[in-house]
Amino acid sequence: MLGMKRILPVVSLSICVFLHGSAQQAVVQGEVFDITTHSPLSGVHVVYSEGHGTITSPEGWFSFEIAPGTISLVFKYLGYQTHSQTLIVNRMDTVKLNIGLIPAFSEIDELVVSPSKSEQKISELNVSTILIRPATLIENHIVTAEEIINQTPGIEVMDSQASIRGGSGYAYGVGSRVLVMIDGLPALAADAGNIKWSFLPLENLSQIEIIKGASSVLYGSSALNGIINFRTQEATPEPSVQFSLSSGIYDKARNKSWVWWDTPRMYHNASFSFSQRYGNTGIGIGGKLLYDNGYRRLNDEKLSSLNIKIKRHAAKIEGLTYGARMSAGYQEKIDFLLWEDADTGALRQNEATANALHALMLTIDPFVSFDKDGRFKHDLSMRYQKTRNRLPESSQNNSDATSYYTEYQLSYAILQKLDMIAGAAGTYSRIISPFYENHSGLNLAGYTQLDYRPLNRLKLQAGLRVEHNRLDDISDKLIPIFRTGLNYQAGKFTFLRASFGQGYRYPSIAEKFAATTIGSIRIFPNPGIEPESGWSAEIGVKQGIYAKNSIGQLDLSVFYTRSDKLIEYIFGIYPDPITHQGVYGFQAVNTEHARVYGFEIETALNRSFNAFHTGIHAGYTYIYPVEYDINSNQNTGEFLKYRRNHSLSITTTTSYRKFDLGLNMYFRSKILNIDDVFLNPLTRENLLPGFYEYWQQDNKGYMLLDGFLTFHLSEHFSLSFGIKNITNTEYIGRPGDIQPQRNYSIQVSGRF
Repeated sequence: MLGMKRILPVVSLSICVFLHGSAQQAVVQGEVFDITTHSPLSGVHVVYSEGHGTITSPEGWFSFEIAPGTISLVFKYLGYQTHSQTLIVNRMDTVKLNIGLIPAFSEIDELVVSPSKSEQKISELNVSTILIRPATLIENHIVTAEEIINQTPGIEVMDSQASIRGGSGYAYGVGSRVLVMIDGLPALAADAGNIKWSFLPLENLSQIEIIKGASSVLYGSSALNGIINFRTQEATPEPSVQFSLSSGIYDKARNKSWVWWDTPRMYHNASFSFSQRYGNTGIGIGGKLLYDNGYRRLNDEKLSSLNIKIKRHAAKIEGLTYGARMSAGYQEKIDFLLWEDADTGALRQNEATANALHALMLTIDPFVSFDKDGRFKHDLSMRYQKTRNRLPESSQNNSDATSYYTEYQLSYAILQKLDMIAGAAGTYSRIISPFYENHSGLNLAGYTQLDYRPLNRLKLQAGLRVEHNRLDDISDKLIPIFRTGLNYQAGKFTFLRASFGQGYRYPSIAEKFAATTIGSIRIFPNPGIEPESGWSAEIGVKQGIYAKNSIGQLDLSVFYTRSDKLIEYIFGIYPDPITHQGVYGFQAVNTEHARVYGFEIETALNRSFNAFHTGIHAGYTYIYPVEYDINSNQNTGEFLKYRRNHSLSITTTTSYRKFDLGLNMYFRSKILNIDDVFLNPLTRENLLPGFYEYWQQDNKGYMLLDGFLTFHLSEHFSLSFGIKNITNTEYIGRPGDIQPQRNYSIQVSGRF
């Protein structure tokens, strides 16, 4: 009893202190609902301080206690726009809130710049457009731009060459019918005309915009098949810091006889970015380091890059901004070209084709923009780009390429319903190389585009470009290119579109002048090769989906592409430039007249149930790629090389409290046709020993599964584990290019 008498006062005192402390607290409570239907939303995350928050009940109700003062509330719910609100609460206050969240109809309400060089909602476009957010890269452990583009519906990147809807095949690493840009400025190499995937900025992205179809009117040569625009992040008054550290290890190949290593084959990646606006000046800095010792022998890579962006808002002249973006990257790697043999050496590079490459890329992009009253806007953009390739063991293939790009664009709102864009662009390039010889080129173009809204729901568009190209002392004829399109809003969330666009591509320096020998492969120049041309047409519908606890979109399109004088590398007997005797080898020639018929279905659906939030994105593309006879205008029945009929991707992400679980599936059908040199009994064994038998047995298409599990350690830090190619599927890209087996990775990321 004596012990109890001593304990009771202590307990009573503790209760009084607790009640007094509680009495000093304020109470914030309320209901969260869909602002369009007024239905309560269950499982909304209500964050009221770092590391503290709550979740709404099935009735959409929330309640919490907090110390008096100024508090910032953030309401987050998948499929809805994030809502922020600041409150001042006093001691013992009870504050009741009614929060209506606005549905974010997936990508329908997102803004993009690339299709028309001015901001527009995706729903209002007349061409198929895909948007990729930076979060997708972190969630899927993406470390290279090539990987994320290759996972996009309707696009395949085969050994660094991008193809949109079957518009391209494989051209041995030179030329591109897809134009890659950084902040709207072209980023293809001036010599080979190829995409430098490793140097594209992923660490400080705002978004990646992909346009499917000919886009040459606004962007010129190399946009024959479409464009991919990497837009960098704009600085805001609030500082933004992001970082990612990851390491991975390759498992053993399914075919155990291919395993050649005794020590683990690993890869490592580190990236960071920082941005903030100080007064009138915004600053952004990003960088990355990559080391991959490769799952294939003689195929390792080291990479480092840094980029800086400075943007100044003039204090004395309203609407005037100016600045520059600078980037530099250095890479040491050995590209994989030919395997040793199919039995035991498929992951071993033939030493005769293994050449180390030391590559440098530097860009400086000054810009000036003046926006007067939202009616007139002037943009002047420039790019200095330098690429340097050094091959220590094959110096005859060294190359220095420099290009200077300048573009002026005027945007003018002529009338309330009529807008105009007009501009002029020029590129001067200089190549110094024993590989290509020395050359200089000049490309000049002028363009204009009109957007007209005769009705509130109808938008018409038409554009024209005139382009001239000169290489050394030879000038090409003046080329006019035309495009047109329309978008009609048929319902509240229903948008119809149609478009037609012409395209044009001048051959790259490499396609015209490359002359070398790599192992048993001989490459011959073809100075007389002609430009490619073509056009594409599309009709489509985009439908917003909205139901209780579910939101998303469905997009259906039917397309047709026609191309003439396509450039392909053909194996044959060509005259040696010195001896003039016939020798077997490859040469870029105008061969194919091509048609691609197809359709595409894409869908995105987000659904919430209590604390569970699930997102599903899926895309299926069917193409029928075939050659046609220009005389009879009939299809020949011969399939275009390095294309497939079917491709399917399904990605799912489920979030529950602090956990995210992702599962991705990718399917591609077999390759329809390849170069005859790999199948002909007279040549196949000399190039790729054992490939013919492997191809006959294993060209069946493939399906891949990737999985990821993320744990959010706090509001700012996350830890995730990923497995790519879970089933350890064995599959191949172009001939002799076995793709990665199962690999595991762990990643730590942060955002402030």
